[in-house]
Amino acid sequence: MNQMAPDRETRSRAEAMLGLFAPSLYADHIKVYPRSVSGRFRNIKWAVLIACLGVYYIAPWIRWDRGPGVPDQALLLDMEGRRGYFFNLEIWPQEVYYITGLLILGAVALFLATSLFGRIWCGYACPQTVWTDLFMLVERWIEGDRNARMKLDQQRLGLNKALRKLVKHGVWLLIAAATGGAWIMYFQDAPTVTREIFTGEAGSGTYFFFGLFAGTTYLLAGWAREQVCTYMCPWPRFQAAMLDEHSLAVTYQGWRGETRGKHKAGESWEGRGDCVDCRACVNVCPTGIDIRDGLQLECIGCGLCIDACDEIMGKVGRPPRLIDFVSIANLERRAQRQPGFLKLVRPRTLIYTALLVLVAAVMLVALVTRTEWSLNVLHDRAPLYVTLSDGSLRNGYTVKVLNKTRFEGELRLTIDGLPSATLFRAGEADNDATSLPIEAVADDVGEYRIFVKVPRHAVHGSATVFDFRLSDANGRRLADYTATFNGPN
Repeated sequence: MNQMAPDRETRSRAEAMLGLFAPSLYADHIKVYPRSVSGRFRNIKWAVLIACLGVYYIAPWIRWDRGPGVPDQALLLDMEGRRGYFFNLEIWPQEVYYITGLLILGAVALFLATSLFGRIWCGYACPQTVWTDLFMLVERWIEGDRNARMKLDQQRLGLNKALRKLVKHGVWLLIAAATGGAWIMYFQDAPTVTREIFTGEAGSGTYFFFGLFAGTTYLLAGWAREQVCTYMCPWPRFQAAMLDEHSLAVTYQGWRGETRGKHKAGESWEGRGDCVDCRACVNVCPTGIDIRDGLQLECIGCGLCIDACDEIMGKVGRPPRLIDFVSIANLERRAQRQPGFLKLVRPRTLIYTALLVLVAAVMLVALVTRTEWSLNVLHDRAPLYVTLSDGSLRNGYTVKVLNKTRFEGELRLTIDGLPSATLFRAGEADNDATSLPIEAVADDVGEYRIFVKVPRHAVHGSATVFDFRLSDANGRRLADYTATFNGPN
């Protein structure tokens, strides 16, 4: 025993020295217990939450009649049918640039909003914020507000605690399941996939993604919460590059609040600041920070600390907005007792607005000029041309007709710019026709193997440019494609 004691003492000293010279790189997680609060910004957050969740859960169930044999879901990304449906608009795989344009629009709009109003996206409309707010609302209903939840977590496990925890996590799992199911409904018909999920008829892929999105919702909104914003999300790391001295941010006005300290009723406010150090702003913060320490990476700009502080200022008889949405420039002006102003027009906001307008204009033009028919022609790579027994030249082409409509019927394929040319299908006899009937396939791509024959004397040079033209039965031009007819030098 006497020999073991020095060994333990030596190890303790070594561990202490190791901790002194090589401290831990990771801080222990401190659970955040946000207190409920009411006020203008809390009401705005409730309104945005209801709107976002309403759109997310209800949108897949909206019906839109497109005719027989076509999905009647207003919003649907049909992976199996290779179509995207947005009310009356049908997006084909070849039109993926529309999605690219929407993503660019969203990114530029986010840059503009951040340069104007700080992290307004993070505080109000980010999915992590919306679902975390919903999960915390359920938690308050079942376990109580901040103090009650802290007291419950400190209690030993008993019947009351176990029941409350089980009910809370049960409701969380139901919300997560509804979230995962709603996401699947954007890729499959909502009523059909709902029935298949409950009856066990859905495919393995459906159940996998249902479980994936339900599980991530439960973990991120129920357990990770503010840690997603602090450690996982890249946006706080580079959003500072979009801010300047005129960008609005949730800010504690230290010039007015300091020197802080407790205040009793009837005491004079002379020689001290308005902050009574009640920590109400800290207790309502969903990320658990003290806004009085300045602008911080963890702050999501939700403004709940403003509501909490305004409530306290009203109780102690001081003016509201000790914490406010204010820019650095206006903060300095207020400190000098000068009126502030909102400067929206700035070089960076002009650049973002111009980009937004430009991308929106390009998207609008592409949408307005979108055609319902498309013609694509691929020349045979080998041989480039064939000399027939009568001396005429023949070229082979693969013609693809893209029909974005529900029309089924006969169309006419003709040639323009190539004198004396005739055309016929591969495998059919050449009857010197100058036009070729083609059966249009509704909402599909028709592929045809076509030969074009031209007398030798009509070909000048190794490559002659001409047009394939697609017309309907009334002669209305539907689509053109410029191709080349190859011959000898």
